[in-house]
Amino acid sequence: MLGLLVLALASFAPLAAEARAFFVFGDSLVDNGNNNYLATTARADSPPYGIDYPTRRPTGRFSNGLNIPDLISEAIGTESPLPYLSPELEGERLLAGANFASAGIGILNDTGIQFLNIIRMYKQLEYFQQYQQRVSGLIGAEQTQRLVNGALVLMTVGGNDFVNNYYLVPFSARSRQFSLPDYVVYLISEYRKLLMRVYELGARRVLVTGTGPMGCVPAEIAMRGRNGQCSVELQRAASLYNPQLIEMINGLNSQLGSDVFTAANAYDMSMDFINNPRAFGFVTSKIACCGQGPYNGIGLCTELSNLCPNREIYAFWDPFHPSERANRIIVRQILTGTTEYMHPLNLSTIMLLDSKT
Repeated sequence: MLGLLVLALASFAPLAAEARAFFVFGDSLVDNGNNNYLATTARADSPPYGIDYPTRRPTGRFSNGLNIPDLISEAIGTESPLPYLSPELEGERLLAGANFASAGIGILNDTGIQFLNIIRMYKQLEYFQQYQQRVSGLIGAEQTQRLVNGALVLMTVGGNDFVNNYYLVPFSARSRQFSLPDYVVYLISEYRKLLMRVYELGARRVLVTGTGPMGCVPAEIAMRGRNGQCSVELQRAASLYNPQLIEMINGLNSQLGSDVFTAANAYDMSMDFINNPRAFGFVTSKIACCGQGPYNGIGLCTELSNLCPNREIYAFWDPFHPSERANRIIVRQILTGTTEYMHPLNLSTIMLLDSKT
């Protein structure tokens, strides 16, 4: 059955995609270059970022090459949406959608304050409204609503609320205010408001990724792990947060009477290759390709960093972000994964269903 769905997707995807815009909201895992246009320290616009991108140049993606939105676009036969702040995003190109993501942001407004000017979630949604006004000027309000209702939306946010907020420094303001379980409940309640807002703005097909295994990224292994093991505390945070996110999404869908939101289990998708890197063709899932210090997990990825010669065999590109090849494994599960990874439906099934309506 799964094979048939994939074949069906392959046969109709470019047709379905012609009319399907793609919108992206979130953080550095999905930022395609918005932060290039901002006075912020959270940026990836210098080498060796982009070393394996088609142009071999840095683009603002926190990757050696393509990131998750690029690979989803590739799979569904659309162009990867341009950063909303890009001057190239105008005219006909607006109709393909837009990427509003900004590295460093979280669910909460106080997440990532150390990065200065970043596009917080409420601002990303404000830009989405502004985008719709711009498109209305091109094709009219009714067609714009149809474009937005029929679009695919990706939301990837939440990891920074732990890494760059709660656990940023010992005794952070949020860790003094909340115990970890209470913080998770608070985050989920705030995220629910954001999801309801994106629904109010017209989104009807929204992929929501949970956090990955935050304690297993090279930065956290280097800073908090013991003997090369994942950080217990950050893994605990992920194990509390992700099930509650799925529960909240189920509740929202139930309330709306439709499967508007789809939960992508980024944690298990990533743990598969972190626990067994060799089975996926990686030599290591602990050491970043680009970085310095233990596990190449300290500081930023710059031209002065250690750089691996073959990115294909590293699960992590820099101290926090997967390599393009690891992103491909994640996107493959988004497309065709079982309910263990995608709940209630994977993207292939969504595309198939939507092609029939």
